[in-house]
Amino acid sequence: MSHPRTFRLAKPCPMPHAPCPIPQITVVPQSLYTHCINPDCTGPYPQAWGNKFCQSCGAPLEFKGRYIPLQQLGTGGFAVIYTVWDLKSQKERVLKVLVVTSPKGLELFKQEAAVLARLRHPGVPRVESDSYFEVRLAHPKPRHLPCLVMEKINGPTLEDILDQYPQGYPEALVLDWLSQAIDIFQVLHRRNIVHRDIKPSNLMLRQETYQLVAIDFGGAKQIRAGSAHQVSSTRLVSPGYSPPEQIAGGVVGPAADFYALGRTFIHLLTGRYPADIEDPVTGQCRWRQYAKVSPALADLLDEMVRPVVTQRPANAAEIQSRLARLSRRRRRAARALFSFDRLRAIVEGIFHWVASPIAAVVIFLYRLVMGGVKTCAALVRWLLRACSDTFLGMVLGGIGGSIGAGIGFWLAYWSPVGDQMAQMLSEQLSRLSPDTQLAVEPIILLFAWAGLGTALGLTEAGSFGQLRRFWPAAVMGIFGYLLGWWGLHTIVSTPAKVVDGLMGFSAIAIACVTLGLGLPRHHLLHASFAAMGTAAIIANLIYLSPYSFNLVFFSSKLSTGIGWPEFWLSIGFFGLLGSAGALCLGAIYYILIPCLRFLGFR
Repeated sequence: MSHPRTFRLAKPCPMPHAPCPIPQITVVPQSLYTHCINPDCTGPYPQAWGNKFCQSCGAPLEFKGRYIPLQQLGTGGFAVIYTVWDLKSQKERVLKVLVVTSPKGLELFKQEAAVLARLRHPGVPRVESDSYFEVRLAHPKPRHLPCLVMEKINGPTLEDILDQYPQGYPEALVLDWLSQAIDIFQVLHRRNIVHRDIKPSNLMLRQETYQLVAIDFGGAKQIRAGSAHQVSSTRLVSPGYSPPEQIAGGVVGPAADFYALGRTFIHLLTGRYPADIEDPVTGQCRWRQYAKVSPALADLLDEMVRPVVTQRPANAAEIQSRLARLSRRRRRAARALFSFDRLRAIVEGIFHWVASPIAAVVIFLYRLVMGGVKTCAALVRWLLRACSDTFLGMVLGGIGGSIGAGIGFWLAYWSPVGDQMAQMLSEQLSRLSPDTQLAVEPIILLFAWAGLGTALGLTEAGSFGQLRRFWPAAVMGIFGYLLGWWGLHTIVSTPAKVVDGLMGFSAIAIACVTLGLGLPRHHLLHASFAAMGTAAIIANLIYLSPYSFNLVFFSSKLSTGIGWPEFWLSIGFFGLLGSAGALCLGAIYYILIPCLRFLGFR
């Protein structure tokens, strides 16, 4: 089974002795379409985003509540490869689906999942512990599809970029890749894992960091302790790269990986398939005439590909040590090289610097001005984004709070629903606690609807990087406003305490709404500072307002004579509360948290 490759090479490297640039990859963003993974499905592809089940076969289109298949990338071995969108991490990942039903195929598939889940190394695709799962299908025929989700590696394989260098890669680049590969195998062998399928197509380069990554662990095997670091297993052969003991179906150990790795890098250095340049009698590669490499590296590769296991390097640490010595010798040779061309370049550089001070000043001023322009442009973009994001949250949060308050006010005081619900809840509470006189007032509908409207408005705005989770936000909005009302009802016993009660209510309500929005991180920090900031804003508005806000929170004694003034006052208060909460969240998300990060807080 091979790892998917979602890239296209742009052009060959322009400099034969410089590291080859990794081709640019266009990562597919969150798609507007989904793809059914049922191999027996004949339905239309792709399907509309948002469907939970395939319109043709009824197969699920969302797995484990987080993975949505976007498109099929290809097939490899017994598996079909898809790109999936991870709703939890908001990133693309790779989904491998086993489509064969053979027990051996399932064993290798589970083996790959188990091996990758235990490894944490930048040279190995990252797999979470719960990334293996099975999907049960019923139509058009019952079947189980084993699935494995892993990190998506953007970049080419060494086989792909080898097409750009038919005569082989320069030694400096191959030496760096070999050192990275040995570092990966040092980690694998330390954990008693043998890969068994190393070849150019199973070594990738990350586009972002040029880090070498080993892929396709379907044939990997766990070495049993005390078995001389070897294991007898099912035969797995990659012609041209697999060692003789593996081809014969015998026991294999770390030396098998060294053999395949040596053959792989001989292929990279010469541009020739190893099987085409091996001796038909002895099986040894006759490759030195096709590559210009240092004798030390050539000797190391010849030792790695010896047919006899005991004649190969003993472990990865030995190879790494020899590569380090080789790199030090290359650096010393480079420092010792001081040719006439280099001397002439230095003299010309000094001349141009002395003879052209004006040009140096102009270049300096140009860079200074351009740097200032770029900084100002970035600052303006950040400011526009922060203002638009916060403004949208304030508008929709205020509108949602006002609409919810209007609906709740009407239900509580201008329809029989308020009294009926209050009576029903009071009776239920009396049954639960006969010794306590508990009475529920219709005003709870006003607070519940206002909390619902505020939470849905802020969620619809989608500001501050939130995940737009409507149901959790709605539940937390209702809960927070009712909890705040209970605190307000407890605190406000006299008109003098109305300000304290409203501040406490605002803090509790906005804190709960913030926790339900699904912000990406720093949930408690957002909730705490939003609660304090909103409470401070509400307190200042009460002091500056000519209206008496205690009329908004009616008790049973004030329930007579409730009319339009109280209705509009309620709408205005809850609208201002939603807008104030969004304003505080914007200040925290765009100002406070970046400042804390700048000061070193994590």
